[in-house]
Amino acid sequence: MDYIDQLLGDDFLLIVLRLFVALILSGFIGFEREINNHSAGFRTHILVGVGSCLMMILSLFGFTSFLEVYDNIRFDPARIPSYVISGIGFLGAGTIIVYGGTVRGLTTAASIWTVAGMGLVVGAGMYSVAIVATLIILVSLIFLNHIENFFPKSKSGNFIEIVVEKDFKIHQVVEVMERYDLSIKSIEVFRIESNLRKIYIKTKLRKSQDVIGLFEEISRIEYVNHITKLNN
Repeated sequence: MDYIDQLLGDDFLLIVLRLFVALILSGFIGFEREINNHSAGFRTHILVGVGSCLMMILSLFGFTSFLEVYDNIRFDPARIPSYVISGIGFLGAGTIIVYGGTVRGLTTAASIWTVAGMGLVVGAGMYSVAIVATLIILVSLIFLNHIENFFPKSKSGNFIEIVVEKDFKIHQVVEVMERYDLSIKSIEVFRIESNLRKIYIKTKLRKSQDVIGLFEEISRIEYVNHITKLNN
């Protein structure tokens, strides 16, 4: 029994509790991103939240044994968390550039960065602050997104992603969109496999637009494998 206590440590249950709290709270945020088909979803947010919580736990509890043995050792508990906050930027950058040079995915990038901060807060034991922050994030992602639709955006637009085979003729999509009186702002083509391409078309889909009819007509074009509307 003494060996098990020595192996787990005095703070084992507290550490496990903090990891599970980080998992649950980051999972809520990731679930909202997942159901809206964003690039970073449920698993990504959980990994970021739990991982940052783990780094904070390491910073708080990982060096106590050295402090007890060596009197001249000092440590800064904020050093590791500071690297987490700065280092998490590469994940956010990946969600922004994943669809090409046009800026998209800023909200998802911000949610990843915020989840990292939430994990650090949970790792520090500030549960109430983490819960309030999670509620604020969810309100911002779910409800404020609908409020933004009431404000006109002169530069706003929608992105249509089309997965096609290499023999696809892009002018066929252009002809369909012209029949629906849609203006094309930009077209990006990316090679994902030897025989597959991804096409990103920026346009303005009006609320009254028959989006279902548009997508059905495009999907019937030869060599079109998949079509979807992307959200920021």
